[in-house]
Amino acid sequence: MKDNFSTQSGLYSKFRPGYPQKLFDFLLPLVPEKNVAWDCGTGNGQVALKLSRYFKEVFATDLSAAQISNAALKDNIFYSVQKAEQTSFGENTFDLITVAQAIHWFNFEEFYNEARRALRPGGVIAVIGYGILRINRCLNSMIDKFYSVTIGPYWDAERKYVDANYSTIPFPFKKIKSPFFSMNYYWEFDQVIGFLNTWSAVQHYIKKHNENPVEQFADELKEGWGNIAKRKVSFPVFMIAARN
Repeated sequence: MKDNFSTQSGLYSKFRPGYPQKLFDFLLPLVPEKNVAWDCGTGNGQVALKLSRYFKEVFATDLSAAQISNAALKDNIFYSVQKAEQTSFGENTFDLITVAQAIHWFNFEEFYNEARRALRPGGVIAVIGYGILRINRCLNSMIDKFYSVTIGPYWDAERKYVDANYSTIPFPFKKIKSPFFSMNYYWEFDQVIGFLNTWSAVQHYIKKHNENPVEQFADELKEGWGNIAKRKVSFPVFMIAARN
């Protein structure tokens, strides 16, 4: 598993979008018991916080100690720095395992072996992701060009799985048919810029060129944004789920 997010963990906590309630309304009825959940690759704990409302205990792990230091705290969430592919959890521990916007960084075979080991019979595994933000036709075109051309060469190879809505990742379970969802916000311009700065390709660009490509792009994007205080920003959300 790669750690591409420790250096911008504060930005990640502040600017990354959450996940829609409709996704959890679909997912949770699939889980027969709601005792213990594992949110793997938890980042700043967005999904763990959601799950803590429904499960007695939530264990949340991440490779990045910096990410966990920015995570949301709650009495029944237990954070730890662990690799996704090798944990300290016992066999048949979890009723639900979630991985949100992280599985493309994992060693698939090793993680799935660990998930099978830790998941109870009848438990559910859910892999969640979201695509590129959408605003309107003009701004989308600018963002797509920045995404594909300006920083395109700086995306890790694993990004291709996100671009394909996780349809191409290995998934050795019998899938439960899941709908697409959407996360919708009304963001100010600076929130969009903050979000773009969390992209791993932006950080790779900065390391190579010692300059931030978002700063130059912000001027162009601002022209297209205009004088409107807030615009609707949407993220397409996808999920692959299965029962053990």
